[in-house]
Amino acid sequence: QVQLVESGGGLVQAGGSLRLSCAASKGTFTYYTMGWFRQAPGKEREFVAAIIWSGGFTYYADSVKGRFTISRDNAKITVYLQMNSLKPEDTAVYYCAGRRLETPYPDHRYYMNRGSYGDWGQGTQVTVSS
Repeated sequence: QVQLVESGGGLVQAGGSLRLSCAASKGTFTYYTMGWFRQAPGKEREFVAAIIWSGGFTYYADSVKGRFTISRDNAKITVYLQMNSLKPEDTAVYYCAGRRLETPYPDHRYYMNRGSYGDWGQGTQVTVSS
């Protein structure tokens, strides 16, 4: 089990960029698949992006493809979410999530399911003004 701490949220104008970070402050990062989810007011928490331990595979929600990039630095036990061309509909609390997974699942839907993750951060607010 790891403790996850997000940072990097804030207020930005539409079309701007932000980079979120998620650091593991306790526990080991080894074999952890990491994901980003978001939750807007009055809506369910939804999948944004995921990256497997090796960084060899990444997955994105259709709504962020081509604008967001997930990456990781295992030496720094940190996962990043670079968000470009932000839109007001990207406004949400963004959560980092992790799951120890030694063998990647072949079905990409596994990574998009919030129930697949056991460790969660407290979230960081991202607000995009129009």
